[in-house]
Amino acid sequence: MRTGPRSIAGPTDHVVVVGAGLAGLSATLHLLGAGRSVTVLESASGPGGRAGSALLDGYRIDTGASVLTMPELADEALAAVGESLADRVHLTRLDPAYRARFADGSVLDVHADADAMADEVRRFAGPREADGYRRLRAWLTELYRLQRDRFIGADFDSPLDLATPALARLAAIGGFGRLGPAVGRFLHDERLRRVFTFQSLYAGLAPHRALAAYGVIAYMDTVAGVYFPRGGVGALASALADAAAAHGAAMRYRTGAAWLERSGERVTAVRTSHGERIACDAVVLTPDLPVSYRLLGRAPRRPVRAHWSPSAVVLHAGLTRPRPELAHHTVYFGDAWTRTFDEILTRGRLMSDPSLLVTRPTATDPRLAPAGRELVSVLAPCPNLATGPIDWRRVGPAYAEELTRVLEDRGLTGLRASVEVSRLVTPADWEAGGHAAGTPFSLAHTFRQTGPFRPRNLVRGVANVVLAGCGTTPGVGVPPVLISGRLAAARITGNAKAGASIRSQAVRWILHTPLA
Repeated sequence: MRTGPRSIAGPTDHVVVVGAGLAGLSATLHLLGAGRSVTVLESASGPGGRAGSALLDGYRIDTGASVLTMPELADEALAAVGESLADRVHLTRLDPAYRARFADGSVLDVHADADAMADEVRRFAGPREADGYRRLRAWLTELYRLQRDRFIGADFDSPLDLATPALARLAAIGGFGRLGPAVGRFLHDERLRRVFTFQSLYAGLAPHRALAAYGVIAYMDTVAGVYFPRGGVGALASALADAAAAHGAAMRYRTGAAWLERSGERVTAVRTSHGERIACDAVVLTPDLPVSYRLLGRAPRRPVRAHWSPSAVVLHAGLTRPRPELAHHTVYFGDAWTRTFDEILTRGRLMSDPSLLVTRPTATDPRLAPAGRELVSVLAPCPNLATGPIDWRRVGPAYAEELTRVLEDRGLTGLRASVEVSRLVTPADWEAGGHAAGTPFSLAHTFRQTGPFRPRNLVRGVANVVLAGCGTTPGVGVPPVLISGRLAAARITGNAKAGASIRSQAVRWILHTPLA
């Protein structure tokens, strides 16, 4: 009989957390709340990792994540030290969460409110589709309810840990089918199907191959809602880091981990990039898996080779003219769909008919740009370096030009002429930043890399080191990495319920947090 997830044995008074991204900061706050002393090592000049920010000639850009969902998980981490997100971050709930623009010229605003979205679907595609949307929404909500605590928010020591009544119920509602056909049971309009399945790319898979269980990502976007922190997504990481420092964490920026000093199966100290020795009782490693395994001097044996998610090219651009036709997030869907996924996931080619996410954060926070200016970021999914070994030094600038041309052709006239400053990020840049295969999205969520089959946060042969971040459980995205930090802290403290449950935190958030 299972008594709970394993925790590390021995003293755990002082913990070194390597990495001040969202996973490391979440782990730090939960550890502080459990009475541990924590030192955080971060090689960059500030916090954030994949959710960081930077200045670009007066523009404040998010260098990683731009879509924030489930902010109650950040609130949960802060609650571990007696604080709340509302006291540190000003959040706006985006409405619409997205604007979808299609190749035929049609436009759909995606609302988290059920009635508003049903009305929008009715206008867009008729009453039958509006009824299908309501049934889809109920199905997505049930998917999330079943997975929330038993699968997304749980540690696994064995595949047998899956054997719960919730698993049977998840199978009964079609969670182990494929996402594309599952959504197709509710919606007949191909454009609407895209709106509720494109999120599978976050998990590294095409909709027709992703497990239907990954409809929970669409739930987070289209039901729970999308948010934006004043100052950008990077402001969330800064708030968590400030809270950690205020409650006693030693935050060491511009200081990486060079190697781990061991005695038998225990790590006894972390040697920094400056040659300093920091004694410790336990370690949380949040870098990408190959980096963490290199620090450990070992990697677990896996029966199949790692399958990495696709990557992304991101073009940040400061504009001299406003773009009111863009929502905060606008998805431009190309006419091709199945071919697009085949190109970036299988053939290792750039999209011949791109589907693009254009984020205009100045729609919500004009202070991110100089007065009278506009900030946009264009994200184009692309092959990772393992699938498509593209010479990005040569191809990158030309592809940036192509992206602006495509957007001009789709209605953003005069875009190229209005760009006064830009920064292009390619898979080569992601790789230089320590991301395996040149992707910031880590391991794809194939069946063999999901749940208990994903690399565990405990490493065999190392008694007091725990992994966190998107390469381990539960996976990729802002909500999962915040959860991974909590799970890592629970492995150290032995408290599998570190902080309140996700469900109770969500209820408290909805009832008591004012939203702009």
